[in-house]
Amino acid sequence: MNKIIIVGAGFAGLQAAKVLVTSSFNITIIDKNNYHLFQPLLYQVATAGLSPADIALPIRNIFRSQQNLKVILDELVEIKPQFNRIRTRNNTYSYDYLILATGSELSYFGQDQWKKFSLGLKNIENATLLRSKILQAFEKAERINDDKTINKLLKFVVIGGGPTGVEMAGAIAELSKNVLTKEFATIDTMATQIILLEAGPSILPTASLRLSIYAKDSLEKMGVEVKCNTVVQNITEFLVSTNNENIEAGTIIWCAGVKVSLLRNLINIETDKIGRVFVNDDLSIPKYPKIFVVGDASHVKDKNGNPLPGLAPVAKQEGRFVAGVIKKYVLNDKTQNKFYYKNRGYLATIGRSKAIVDFGWLTLKGRIGWIFWSLIHIYFLIGFRNRFMVFVNWVWSYLTFSKSARLITNNKNEKNSS
Repeated sequence: MNKIIIVGAGFAGLQAAKVLVTSSFNITIIDKNNYHLFQPLLYQVATAGLSPADIALPIRNIFRSQQNLKVILDELVEIKPQFNRIRTRNNTYSYDYLILATGSELSYFGQDQWKKFSLGLKNIENATLLRSKILQAFEKAERINDDKTINKLLKFVVIGGGPTGVEMAGAIAELSKNVLTKEFATIDTMATQIILLEAGPSILPTASLRLSIYAKDSLEKMGVEVKCNTVVQNITEFLVSTNNENIEAGTIIWCAGVKVSLLRNLINIETDKIGRVFVNDDLSIPKYPKIFVVGDASHVKDKNGNPLPGLAPVAKQEGRFVAGVIKKYVLNDKTQNKFYYKNRGYLATIGRSKAIVDFGWLTLKGRIGWIFWSLIHIYFLIGFRNRFMVFVNWVWSYLTFSKSARLITNNKNEKNSS
């Protein structure tokens, strides 16, 4: 029986496993977490709309009925392609085919010292930390009498105008201006300032210009100040320095970039400047036809010659494609395989009843776009419980203007931003 190892249980790895598990392969999934995380909704955990368990599901639970698949909680530390073997922190495994779906991590563009002052959004730990920091800002402001300090505490700077940044800025605006308005006796949460910084000329740059303009106008109507052509030059505690000005803020949130740093340290391969592996047409690594790289870790060009974005639909299609390639190899099918991405559309939510959907041939915005965005995200969630809980939470939030997960879980005595 052919042994297939999948490193990483994100969208790409999970999709590959779902296709391969139906055949007579011996499959091992290795991941440093014991759960699959639906990353597109992490921002809702960070802004108290959902709980972590609503967007994550144990990997073992997903494949509990499969006898030919096992899950290992471990971390990859070495690849030895000449021996068809990998090493993790705790063991060594041999393989016939290896799928690397290791994902990406936050990139501060070589300024790693900024990480200390600007939380990013890439995992559950960061999302819950950010949720606590956002909620603590209002709690601190409630007990302070100095107006200058209150204004700083109630100022949020979101760096990066892609989907995550836009969704985060809109969610903070909704939380502060719709949800918390009647819950504090001293402060006026309506006075909260949310500033979205984007280095390029427009937010949501991969969407059509018309939808990008709509998103900017919608955010501004919600009270978000959008600043394009604004390059961050330095971040220190409570201060963001840009090419235009210095901005003092109690909370700084990083949504500006990702990198893939793991793979080039484990195997001698060529990568692009952010660490994505240049792969063959069939998503295998040059010189190693039995090793495939999928998802955020692979550099695959679209029909215009641009790298495919690190989005869930891309990862899922790549995972499904590689599973098919491996099946063909096992059957000794010599057909040439070339991956083509089928664009399923571009989606981003802006706030309550506002979202954009861009299929190229069809665009949706406003309430109908938001309904479509909601249905798509519920559909792609893993597990009935998660779909049901997210649906119930969203309906409840829509009807009551409430956020049900407003928990400060790391209530440390932090100093005030003064």
